[in-house]
Amino acid sequence: MKVLLYDSAIHLVPGKLRSRWTGQYIILHVFPCGAVGIQNLETGAKVKVNGQRLKKFLELSSPEEVECPILRDSHYEY
Repeated sequence: MKVLLYDSAIHLVPGKLRSRWTGQYIILHVFPCGAVGIQNLETGAKVKVNGQRLKKFLELSSPEEVECPILRDSHYEY
């Protein structure tokens, strides 16, 4: 399963709108104490992190699958 990692490091100029979720990681091993072993898909680096710092990465297979009911049902012309 692909996951994102929360970047909790303190940054000098973080920016309000910048995402704090980094990378695409794959889960290698879940330890009984709540730690999770993950691997970065780009670099191949392996890390052990707290499982609470992860969230599931949702991926669309194609842009055509995105449906916007607001635009579909609206009566406005663009």
